[in-house]
Amino acid sequence: MTATAPIPQPSPSARLSAAPAAYPAPMYPHKATEAQHSERRIRSFQPRRGRMTNAQAGALDRGWEQYGIAIDGTPLDLPALFDGLPVTLEIGFGMGETTAAMAAADPATGILAADVHTPGHGNLLGLLERDGSTNVRPAAGDAVILLRDMLPDASLAGLRVYFADPWPKPKHHKRRLVQPSFLELVLPRLAPGALVHCATDWEPYAEQMLAVLSASPELENLHPEGDGTGWLEPADHPDGSVPGYAPRPDWRPLTKFERAGLAKGHVVHDLLFRRR
Repeated sequence: MTATAPIPQPSPSARLSAAPAAYPAPMYPHKATEAQHSERRIRSFQPRRGRMTNAQAGALDRGWEQYGIAIDGTPLDLPALFDGLPVTLEIGFGMGETTAAMAAADPATGILAADVHTPGHGNLLGLLERDGSTNVRPAAGDAVILLRDMLPDASLAGLRVYFADPWPKPKHHKRRLVQPSFLELVLPRLAPGALVHCATDWEPYAEQMLAVLSASPELENLHPEGDGTGWLEPADHPDGSVPGYAPRPDWRPLTKFERAGLAKGHVVHDLLFRRR
C-alpha cells in the first residue's frame, strides 16, 4: 500500500495573509470560533493587518508556533505557558519595543502581550529573538475575549495599558478601553497585590482613567498625593502636584507614542494602582 505524502502546510505569515479581511482581528493559526466572528459589540480598536516586512514575516514564521497565542476563546494554562512565572497582561504593545525592553530587564516576570496589529507581532517576535527573551507570549486578537473567556480568576500579577487609543472625538468615547465595564472584567482576573499601570498623553483620557480606577474600592492608588508635575493650572494646585497621578517609573521605557506626544507638547501621565 502506497503511503500518502503529507500535504505541505502554509507558514503562519502566509496563513495570515490569506485570512478573510472581515475577521475582527488576526489569528495564528486561524482557530477563532464562529461565535467570535459574529459577536457584535463596541470595540476599543480598529482591526488592521498592515503590510509586514520580510524581517517581520520571517520572525513570525520562526517564532509563532512556539510562542504565539490565538485569542480564540480557549482557556489558557498560564503556569504551563510561563513555567510558573507571575504573569502581567499588556494590552496594546504596538511594535513591541517597550515590551521587549521590559521583558529583557525583568526575565522573572512573564508578559502576556495582546494586540491586533500583525506587523507588531512579527516585530515583537524578532526583538525577543534578538534578545534571547523567552518570557513573552504574544497574543493576537481582542483582549476582551482574552480576559472574559481565556484567563482564570486571580491569575494575573499585573495589567499594563500604555498609550491606548484615546478616541478623542466625543462620539467615540464609548470605544475607550479603560471604562467601568472593562474594569469589571479585569478585576476578578487580578490576584491580590497585582499592579495596574496605565499611561497616556491625552489629558481627558487620563482624567477618565483616574476616575474609573479611583472609583473601585478594590484598587488602591499608590500615588494619591500626585506626581509633582503641576499638570493643571497653578491656581488649582499651587504646590505643583496633580493628585492621583504617578511619576513615570524608571522601569517603563519611553514608548514611540510617548515620544510623539511629547514632541507635540503633550504631558504624559502614569497611573499606578494595586489590587487590594
